[in-house]
Amino acid sequence: MFPFRSDLERRLAAWAIARQGVDEFPLRLLRRRLYILPTRAGLGFSAVVFGMLVAALNYGNGTALGIAGLLSGLALVAMHECHRNLLALEIGSIETTSAFAGGRGLVTLALRNDARIARLRVQVEARGAAQPAIVDLAPNAGARAVLEVPAARRGRLRIERVRISTTYPFGLFRAWTWLAVPLAAIIVFPRPRGSRPLPPPEGALKHSGRSAGGSELDEWRGLRAFRDGDSPRQVAWKAYARGAPLLVKEYASSGSGERLFDFGRLSGLDGEGRLEQLARWIIDADARGERYGLVLPGGALAPDRGSEHRRCTLTALALYGLEPS
Repeated sequence: MFPFRSDLERRLAAWAIARQGVDEFPLRLLRRRLYILPTRAGLGFSAVVFGMLVAALNYGNGTALGIAGLLSGLALVAMHECHRNLLALEIGSIETTSAFAGGRGLVTLALRNDARIARLRVQVEARGAAQPAIVDLAPNAGARAVLEVPAARRGRLRIERVRISTTYPFGLFRAWTWLAVPLAAIIVFPRPRGSRPLPPPEGALKHSGRSAGGSELDEWRGLRAFRDGDSPRQVAWKAYARGAPLLVKEYASSGSGERLFDFGRLSGLDGEGRLEQLARWIIDADARGERYGLVLPGGALAPDRGSEHRRCTLTALALYGLEPS
């Protein structure tokens, strides 16, 4: 790859986005926002056909001239079909899925084909994604393109633009468009790790117990699907060995207290270490079905339980100390 290619693509994408403005979903891909150019294979094909045409005219070879004309017509049909493969394609929505630092977030595009013909080899890619997603859309049907984006550190991982392209049918031309999605972002939670036991419940009798799998005073609640960040100690390995999906044991504390996770009480750890320990506690407390609250410098979240509370507390940790944007 030429060293200036990535910079050129970035400038072209910025020009295209400035030309078409910020996108609002759902949207339909119209002619004015589709671009098409020959691929490397297309340029090589053109050179071969042009050489054949020159030779046929020079030597007066009618057969070679006919083949050159046939191949030229084939290239024109391929160009038309490549452009049509994206024309009027509908993008219904774009969604992001949070991740923990060191994992991978997801960017999901909902595509819809209202035409009576299939759209094949539609490629979706975003800057920073591990690899592009390639989908085929049947006539009058939809599909979802899922991109995996590595999340190296906690915070807000922005997805500023997405490219949708295709080289179907013969790879001679590439048609593409840019989607401007400046508000799409993956929230990257702190990596959940730390060896400190859960703090005792506020207003309840202290008792010793297992920090990640339920204590002797805990009540069995059941099993739930495995989620990112769950401790391997909570996994129901016996059920997994019998062919069941990855499940996690859930307990509910029989005490009436509520746990309070306080950033300021975690002495002996740096800032990131405290956030990682708090994330570990949140996941463990959620797995046990307990009510817990979070205290950070400058703000606090009241004790509660459930998946929404889990998401809010982890998001507060992810964005702690970062400038709003």
